[in-house]
Amino acid sequence: MSKIKELYRKNVYGVMGTLIFHILLVTGFWVAEMNLNVEILPEEAILLDFTLPDDQKEITETEMEKQQEKNVASDQSMKNIQQSTSNRAVNDAAKNDASKKDKFFDDNYNRDIEDAKKMVADVNKQLSKKIPAIKKYEMPEVTTDGQDPDSIKNVIYSGKSNIHYFLENRFHLRLPIPVYLAKSGGEVKVDIQVDRSGKVIKAQARPVKNSNDPMLTEYATQAAERTVFNADTKAPLIQRGSITYMFVAQ
Repeated sequence: MSKIKELYRKNVYGVMGTLIFHILLVTGFWVAEMNLNVEILPEEAILLDFTLPDDQKEITETEMEKQQEKNVASDQSMKNIQQSTSNRAVNDAAKNDASKKDKFFDDNYNRDIEDAKKMVADVNKQLSKKIPAIKKYEMPEVTTDGQDPDSIKNVIYSGKSNIHYFLENRFHLRLPIPVYLAKSGGEVKVDIQVDRSGKVIKAQARPVKNSNDPMLTEYATQAAERTVFNADTKAPLIQRGSITYMFVAQ
């Protein structure tokens, strides 16, 4: 008996520990068996409803349409801005070209104006100078005072030179002879205009033939201007004719 007590005293803790272990082990199996018997319920799926009420759908669609309109307006605005920028660039370039062209033409115009002003100034300066009076040369005259008009000839000889005039149905009353003044020879024809009173109102010398002496036309023109023809009230108001002067070198 004493040996059993002594053995119990020595192994009491081990026995208690073994006992407790087995109790826990049995408890664990029992609990596990209970859990296996529990009916496993399926998990319920969670459904999320993203549908909107009809009134909210209408509001959302309206907002989307507004947003789309804003986007379209924004795109159109950007296009307009780009187009405006492009047009402005083109217009600016055109204006620059036009301004350059205008400047070019303005410079040429101003230069022409200055040249014209200078030309006018030069002309006025020349006109302001006193024009020397042309010397009135003295020359003998042939008159027909007291002669029968039918006997008066239109060809006047003076030495080797001669004067010939043509004025239909008119004859001279006074005819200056300039051939004595010339030192060189040549033929000068002067176109004349005569009024009804017989006065030469205009005389224009043609280019001289076979002579380079400028004085021949001067002599002939003065002689023609001094010539007087008979008056005729039936003659044309302005009658045209000519006087030819043949100068012989002295």
